[in-house]
Amino acid sequence: MYARQVSMELKPGSRKDFTHRKDFTHKIEAEILPLLRKQKGFKDEISFISPDGKNVVAFSLWDNKESAEAYRHGPYAEVNNTLSKLAQGKLRVKDFEVANSTFHKIAATQKAA
Repeated sequence: MYARQVSMELKPGSRKDFTHRKDFTHKIEAEILPLLRKQKGFKDEISFISPDGKNVVAFSLWDNKESAEAYRHGPYAEVNNTLSKLAQGKLRVKDFEVANSTFHKIAATQKAA
């Protein structure tokens, strides 16, 4: 399994009042998740907002690196455009291989020595 992490600092007020309650959470649920669900290999999206509402970290999980790369070179531009309207500064993106997950029942691939 493969993961993409997007992190950003929200503009002041973006979490609570972005035109018709289109705050970060609403944007994720109404615009981004439907797009992600259409992507081959998409497994899950997990988003975190800091208690002060200033910072966001979101992970999208993919069946493999190729699916994540296809998304990055295609529909991610639309997601980036949507989230950039809420962000203060640039979005930061990092890629990861998933080492383990209790929810997705992924165990570490290496046995302890």
